[in-house]
Amino acid sequence: MSGEQEFLDSYDPGAFAPVAVTVDVVALTIRDGRLHVLLVERGGHPFAGWRALPGGFVQEETLDAAALRELAEETGLRPGQGVLDRVHLEQLRSYGDPGRDRRMRVVSVAYLAFAPSLPDPRAGGDASGAFWVPVDEVGELAFDHAVILADGLDRARAKLEYTPLATAFVGDEFTIAELRAVYAAVWGEELHAGNFHRKVLSVPGFVESTGETATRAGERGGPKPRLYRAGDARLLHPALLRPTREDGVR
Repeated sequence: MSGEQEFLDSYDPGAFAPVAVTVDVVALTIRDGRLHVLLVERGGHPFAGWRALPGGFVQEETLDAAALRELAEETGLRPGQGVLDRVHLEQLRSYGDPGRDRRMRVVSVAYLAFAPSLPDPRAGGDASGAFWVPVDEVGELAFDHAVILADGLDRARAKLEYTPLATAFVGDEFTIAELRAVYAAVWGEELHAGNFHRKVLSVPGFVESTGETATRAGERGGPKPRLYRAGDARLLHPALLRPTREDGVR
């Protein structure tokens, strides 16, 4: 132990090039039936005036805490307010190519976040604006955020096939039609109502009935639909595969 302490006492971190660590968040929600991503307008250089994913430098905190802090700053929400506590948050991947940041060598750990009905954002930190933007209308982004966003969308679309992640986009109780709307928005595909209903109920542990019905009539004026809640499954077997271009109703 004495040798270890001597080494630490004499260690010079300045002998190596400085590297900073940031987090960037691909925050997704569904608004008016369309998949949206949270973007901020950068208030300072580099890329002043450009749109970007919310993020920032990691402080004296864990990476998960930094990602939640950045998300909270741009949504005006705080833990304990209900919605933010229901956010599904997971690490996406790390990005560390030299030159991805014009200031210095910066390694970013990207996160993917999902939640239903997130409110209108309000800019925090060094951002001059914050917006929910449909994912098919994003345009050019600062840094390598277009790559990060594309990776996040790929992860989200794939995870809906084999995990119950879609239930993170709906409330505690939901109808199968509401769940189908999540899949349609994230995948960008219209889904056959009957086929989807049958496939969801055929997956053990995906959803479970509450024994109640919705207060409003179903689609096309039909009977009040049944209400469900998320089941205990962590993986979907069989998986709900994305529609093929040929039949569109897999």
